[in-house]
Amino acid sequence: MSMNRIVAWMLLLFMMEGGLVPWLIPEGFGDRIIPHFIFVIVMYSALYGNRHQALMLGAGFGLLQDIVYYGHLIGAHAFIMGLIGYFAGVLLERKRPTVMMALTMIGFGCILYDTTLFYLYKVFRITDAAYAWALLNHILPSLFLQLAFALAVYIPARRIFESRSKTAPEGEEE
Repeated sequence: MSMNRIVAWMLLLFMMEGGLVPWLIPEGFGDRIIPHFIFVIVMYSALYGNRHQALMLGAGFGLLQDIVYYGHLIGAHAFIMGLIGYFAGVLLERKRPTVMMALTMIGFGCILYDTTLFYLYKVFRITDAAYAWALLNHILPSLFLQLAFALAVYIPARRIFESRSKTAPEGEEE
């Protein structure tokens, strides 16, 4: 699949993440669960594509999230999403991850992503909450939504990024 289609698919997912999913979350959890579906796709890009692609997708869509949703600190999501995507790609560069390994990496990546954002916001005094409260009320409930989404799109995402990584080296040589 071409990069244009991947970006179009991620843009559609970005709009669903901000427009449709908040309506589907139950009433009591609306302010607690924050969907990060774009981050899950960036992690799949790192695991089944390559690390540079994950860095670019993470930085680009992270910046889009910074501008559209989180205006407190421009660049935080872009930097963290791109960096975690890149390092996940470096970690499993030579291995073909199984479904459990992929879900474990996505789970740890989501916790690291939300934790880093929390402490970055704490450094710049955007939040004054304790980490234990944020972990129990925001990070873990959101993690379950991200893992459910990651499991639901595992096969299509793997096929898209594996086919992209197989055709990319041939196109670069020509």
